[in-house]
Amino acid sequence: MLQHFEIFPKRYGFYPYIWMIYLAMPIYYLWNAQGHEWYIGVTSFIVFILTYRQLYMTSGTSLFSYWLSLQMLCVLVLSLVIDPNMFFLGFFTANFIGWYTEKRQFRMFLVIFAIIQTIPIALKIQYLSAYQLMFFAPFYLIMLASPFGIRSMLDRQKLEAQLDEAQQHIKKLIKREERMRIARDLHDTMGHTFSLITLKSELVAKLIVKNPERALQEAREIERTSRAALREVRQLVSDMRAISMVEALTDAKEMLKSADIELQLAGEQGPFHDVPDLTQNMASLCLLEAVTNIVKHSKATCCVIKLERTHDGISIRVKDNGNGISPDEHQGNGLKGMSERLNLIDGSLQISSDSGGTHLVFSFPLIATEHQGGIRA
Repeated sequence: MLQHFEIFPKRYGFYPYIWMIYLAMPIYYLWNAQGHEWYIGVTSFIVFILTYRQLYMTSGTSLFSYWLSLQMLCVLVLSLVIDPNMFFLGFFTANFIGWYTEKRQFRMFLVIFAIIQTIPIALKIQYLSAYQLMFFAPFYLIMLASPFGIRSMLDRQKLEAQLDEAQQHIKKLIKREERMRIARDLHDTMGHTFSLITLKSELVAKLIVKNPERALQEAREIERTSRAALREVRQLVSDMRAISMVEALTDAKEMLKSADIELQLAGEQGPFHDVPDLTQNMASLCLLEAVTNIVKHSKATCCVIKLERTHDGISIRVKDNGNGISPDEHQGNGLKGMSERLNLIDGSLQISSDSGGTHLVFSFPLIATEHQGGIRA
């Protein structure tokens, strides 16, 4: 199958074509050449143009050094046979020397290049005036220094490309972690809520004959619980916004009320406008997880939730009068998930439990700065 012909690789854009503007200078000197010098000069110039293209086409391959050597030879021939000013074609070669990533090759070709560029000036120094030598000297030094600049620029571009690749990889990891978080939240929160709905549905089935009024009341509780669950699912799956502290407290009230557990709120109830969305979301999910555990596992009749500001952040206390948590359950019941979420916001989780109930304390810091008379995280 025939491959599509390219003058220069598309990935370089217009860059190779712009450099070809500087080939007008050699054409001027070739135009004034005569006899065998003209044939040698034209042949060397055509080969030089060929090497210019091939150096772009063979970049990163073993043939690159071959074409670079041939190009240096063409510059030497043109400088000796046609005119010393052909020396300036070395700027093309200096650019390509800067493409070497391996230090040994870079230094070797730079030394060879310096020698080749010195030869025509040294051989024709007797024919050059002091003014011409002073004219060549700064360009000679710039020509030898430019490969270092080109190499540094390409290294930076390579580093930026690697950074972009790393950022894309990080984005993929974040998406995967977010999927895992949503799955964990659905399991931890929704699983418990649906278990509660199932238990209440069984209770309704038993009461529908014996106590229709109580059955109707429980059915309404099931409706409220299912609506709260639906709202949680929409928040978790759509991920359009974080769950605020106020919303978490409202959901906690509904869950505890559905389970006939008395709720006592203490401390500050808001506002929490100075708490970042991520911090509110993580803390709110921990609060809902704690309340879900109370509803499903504690057999408690009362729950106390206290929110208070400390000198360096916010503390949330959740206490119940249930049967407590055994040592084997300290890594279960979603407690590990709570710790993971709090770690993301540099928070901490403290657990104390006995036969009289369980006491959880979520603490997370806020970084205080002046902003509209308050603090910002």
